[in-house]
Amino acid sequence: MASIPLLRLPLLPTAKTLNKPYPTTSHVTARLPHPLKSTFKIPPLPKTPPPSNSTAITRMSHSPTPATDRLISAVAYFLPFFNGLQYGRHLFMQYPVLGSVFEPILPLLSLYRSVPYASFVAFFALYLGVVRNPSFSRYVRFNSMQAVVLDVLLVVPLLVQRIFNPGRAGVGYRLMVMGHNALFVFVVFCFLYSLGCCLLGRTPYLPLVADAAGRQL
Repeated sequence: MASIPLLRLPLLPTAKTLNKPYPTTSHVTARLPHPLKSTFKIPPLPKTPPPSNSTAITRMSHSPTPATDRLISAVAYFLPFFNGLQYGRHLFMQYPVLGSVFEPILPLLSLYRSVPYASFVAFFALYLGVVRNPSFSRYVRFNSMQAVVLDVLLVVPLLVQRIFNPGRAGVGYRLMVMGHNALFVFVVFCFLYSLGCCLLGRTPYLPLVADAAGRQL
């Protein structure tokens, strides 16, 4: 029985083992990453480059239309409007009240009619002096070309009337009156629409005219 304590002695900790330093919990936890600290590195955001020349050009293209371009474009549509008023004589005779609407422009119309060959002079001045002049902007040239094309289209019914000569009565005369009335309404609509768009700096696109005007530029 005396040998049993001797066998248990080596199992007890010696003085050297007691004096040996063991890592404490503070050292262990210091080596571990913080539980709330992310180890994923977020790359920095790329710096936005300065605006290039293309961006500046794009912004400049949306600049408002100058007042001079608006004025010239609006005045150009008076040429087909004055030449198209002759198609409204049947409506003026049938509805005299309609003539009072156009009374404010009668002095300007009388001045236009007083100049010899005013229609031909205005036509060639608008076509050669504005449409074919590269010093004007495309906005002015396009609107002037639309006015020229519309003025040319107004000559076609007069040529047809002179060729067939419908007379003063009959079915031909009625068809002529209906055609003149429709053409007068179309001309007035184109004039008011184009005039409003030009004053606002927008580009009017007239039916049956815009495509032909665009191909000429």
